[in-house]
Amino acid sequence: MRTRGKSFRSRRMSMTSLIDIIFLLLLFFMLSSTFTRFAEVELLSAASGVSVPGTPPLFLRITPEDMTLNGQPVLLDDLAATLSGKTATATDAGQLLLISPAGEVSSQGLVDVLTRLRPVAQLSVRVLGAG
Repeated sequence: MRTRGKSFRSRRMSMTSLIDIIFLLLLFFMLSSTFTRFAEVELLSAASGVSVPGTPPLFLRITPEDMTLNGQPVLLDDLAATLSGKTATATDAGQLLLISPAGEVSSQGLVDVLTRLRPVAQLSVRVLGAG
C-alpha cells in the first residue's frame, strides 16, 4: 500500500522580530556611547603674526629629544615659568614666540607644548612649518 506523503509548504519567515532586535541594538548603542568634545588647538602661520616693534621674537626649537629656547635648553615642565619671566619684560603689546618642530617630532609632542603655553599671558604663538 502506497502512502501519499504530505507536501510541506515552506512558510515565509517573519522579519518583524528581526527588525525589532536591530532597532533595540541600535537604540542601546546610541544611548550607551559617550560623545566627548575635543579641545581645539589654534594654529596660525608665522606670516599672519604681528611683530612687536623693538621686541625680538623668542624662538623655541622642538626636537624628539629636547627643546631649546633661544639656543638654551629648557624642560617641558619649566617652559611656562621661563616664558612668563620673559613676557613680563615685554611691552604691553605682547611677545611673539616662534615654534619650530624639527626632525620626527610627533603631533602629540607639539600639542603638549602648546597646551603648556596656553596659560602664559601676553604671548603670541606661531608654529613654523617643517622645511
